[in-house]
Formats: sequence, C-alpha cells, structure tokens
Amino acid sequence: MNLRRVLHILSLLLMVLAAAELVPLLWCLGGGESRAALGFLCASATSATLGLVFRFFGHKSGDLFRRDGVLIVVGAWILASLTGAIPYWVGDVLPNPIDALFESASGFTTTGATVLRDIEAAGRPILFWRSFTQWLGGIGIVVLFVALLSELGPGARFLFKLEVPGPKAEVFHDRVQDTAIALGRVYLVLSLAELVVLMALGLNAFEALTHTFSTVSTGGFSPHPDSISRFSPLVRLTITFFMAAAGVNFALYYSLARRRDIRVFRDAEFRTYLWIIAGATVLITLSLFAHGNGASFQLLADALFQVVSILTTTGFATVDFDAWPDPARTLLVTLMVLGGCAGSTAGGFKISRAVIAWRAAMREVRLTYGPNSVIAVALGRISVPEDSVRSVVALFFLWIAAWGAGTLALSIGDVDIVTAGTASIATLSNIGPGLGQVGPTNDFAFFNSGQKIVMIFLMWLGRLEFFAVLALLQPRFWTR
Repeated sequence: MNLRRVLHILSLLLMVLAAAELVPLLWCLGGGESRAALGFLCASATSATLGLVFRFFGHKSGDLFRRDGVLIVVGAWILASLTGAIPYWVGDVLPNPIDALFESASGFTTTGATVLRDIEAAGRPILFWRSFTQWLGGIGIVVLFVALLSELGPGARFLFKLEVPGPKAEVFHDRVQDTAIALGRVYLVLSLAELVVLMALGLNAFEALTHTFSTVSTGGFSPHPDSISRFSPLVRLTITFFMAAAGVNFALYYSLARRRDIRVFRDAEFRTYLWIIAGATVLITLSLFAHGNGASFQLLADALFQVVSILTTTGFATVDFDAWPDPARTLLVTLMVLGGCAGSTAGGFKISRAVIAWRAAMREVRLTYGPNSVIAVALGRISVPEDSVRSVVALFFLWIAAWGAGTLALSIGDVDIVTAGTASIATLSNIGPGLGQVGPTNDFAFFNSGQKIVMIFLMWLGRLEFFAVLALLQPRFWTR
C-alpha cells in the first residue's frame, strides 16, 4: 500500500473541498449571517489545514494499487462528510456534532434525510450548502476529482470504476479522465437547463439553484418545509422531468451527443426504467381511485411525481404519500429498493442489477430440469460476464443483510417496525423519506445518537455500494 501517495491525493481533494466551502459565503453578504459565515470559514480553514498536513506527509510519486484506490474513495466521502458538518455545528444550526455529521453525510451521499426541525430558520447560507453538497455528491466527488487531475495516471481508471455505480462502469475513452469530463459535461448541461427553466417559470435565483442542485443530483433537499408542494403544476412537471432525466445512465446522453442517433435509447435498462415508471404510476393511480381519492388529473400527476421521485431516489414530495392506501405505499417501498439506472445519480440497487439478478435466478430454475444446458445471463442483447453476475448476487445478499441489520438496530427503543424498516431502506438506498415516523412530512431528529450513527454508516454503504467500505473492515486489507 502506497500510503504517502494516498495522503497526497486526499490532500488535493481537501483543497477542492476548502474552496467549495467558501461558495455559500456569497449568501452571507447581505448581513445578519455572521454565525453562518464563521461556520463556513472554519470549515474551509479546517479542510485547507488538513490538506496541507496530508500534503506534508504525502508524496506525489508512486503507483496506485487497488487497496490505495479503495482507501482514497472511502476516505474522500468520509472527509467530505466530516468537514461538511462544520458549518452546521459552528453555525449553531445543529449544535449536536452527530446531528451535524448526519446532515452533512445525507447531503454528500444525496440521501436527503434531515434532522432539521425548522428548515427555513436555518438561513439561506446553510440551506444553500445543504443543496450544494448534494450537487457535489451527485456527480461524485471522486469522478470530479479524476476529471480535474491528470496526475493520477493508471490509478484513475480504478478510482473511476469504484465511484461510478452499476454492474459495469462505462469508460468510453482511452483516457478515463476524458470519460469523467464527458460525464461532468452531461451533469452540467442538465443542471443549467433546469436552472434556466425554473427561473423562467418564476422561481427566484435561490429557489432555482437549490432545487436544481437537489434534482439533478437526485438528492431531495428543499429549502422549504413543504418541499415541492408549494409550487405550480408546471414547476412540478418540470422537476418531474429532470428527476427522470437524472435517473438515466449518463453514458446514453453522451452517446446521443456523439452519434446523433436516438437508437441509443433502445438500451434494455432504459426501456425497463420507462416501463416501471409507467406501470407504477398507473397502479398507484388505480389504487388511489379505488380507495375513494377521486378521479382527476391531479391524482395522476401526484402519482407520477412520487413514482419518479422515489424510483430515482430523489425524495421530493408533493403530497403525504404515507397517508396513501397500503398497496400504493407497498409499491413505493419496492421502488425505494429498486432505484434508477446504473451510471446515473440515482441510488438504490439499480435496475440493471435487478434484471441481472432475476435472470440469474431464472437460469438456476431452468438448470434444475436441464442441468446440461448452457444458458447465458443477458441484459438486452448483451451477455453479462459471469464475474459480473456473481458480483450482483453478492451485492444483493449484502444489501438484504445490511437492511436487516439496520432495521434491527433502528427498532431498538420506541420505534415501530415500519419506521425502522423504511428508515433503513431510505438511508441505504439514499432516498430520504420513508414511512411512519420518517414519512415525507417528518424528519429523523427523534432518533438517538447511536441510531443516527448507524444511518450515517448505511448512507456511506449505499453510496459506495458496499464493497469498498466493507473492504476496509477486513483485517487482510491492512496486511501485505
């Protein structure tokens, strides 16, 4: 393990974070935000100082190995969460350090779960920071890092594969830095497009920026306690569209831009994604209608918004879906687990993995009566390598095990099983709201500090997709 090289790279990342933590100071210029300004200055100074210390003990030369890559990726997210918590703590918005870390980790992992009881009282600088951390986490701190730095060399490819979610990281350039830059451009174009549209629809600059950051990153933080419900139907429809767009594999947008061929959207995962949105919307609308919720276009619009919001793991809400009939709520929980497309900013297990796991299971069924058959697991017309199939099955087991353990840990005390189970899913899939006491109109503040630490760990597990985090817990990882 080249620890000095790891420290050098993390020092550069900390310098990027130090600069990012100064951006919210722009919202302190109007006066009356001296405490918030102090919080951001302390955060930036801490990141910069720690970066200089890491740089002093680190070294620029040397190759990066797999263990180094794992340590860099996990270290990047932990350091971002820790330094990002300082504005909440020093700014006296969340005096409890665990609460501050929870809010910061929820932002960077694009989870969107909050412990803020009075959101608007936090002030614009803090609310901007919440959404800005989601935007930074959406594209992935490490992908951004790879795009900015050319000195990583061959190690950049491994870092990129660790960071980009899905059974296969799309690398469509010889230089992985070019791939990271291409994905960053897609992310930026989506962000600018939504920002322009929202401002054209009447949102002020602060509202348009914060909701753009939270939509394109599929994070879900809103500066308003009633989330998106206060906005016009046209604004809600716009946010629905961009949530759905952010849940699509970004490689498809890049291919469309290069080839000018709409046939790239014949991708099997993309078509499954659209069918799930359509089918779930229809089923939930019928469920609401059958339980006496009336029949109107608004019913369909609410169902569509919540299906897209939950499937893409954004977590915005226009209605209290926890008050919906049990069939609708059950379907939403299923979508929480499923998540969006691989290679998108969405969390969850990912649709492509679910398809692969299902087809691998069906292959085993067929082998019970045809043991000599040779059956490939395919995603569309593409055969999936056996090592990828094994990885998907292993991840599914780890996901279920983590969800069960999280549910058990959160159910200790006066917490009902629906709240504990959906809080575990909501943090593990990086969604935000769940059901029961963590429904869309509630928050996570009532959990004790130990339970919040469990959920912070679940957020990191879900964002880093298990293997990198769990590797650090293996004693063999630290031995040669």
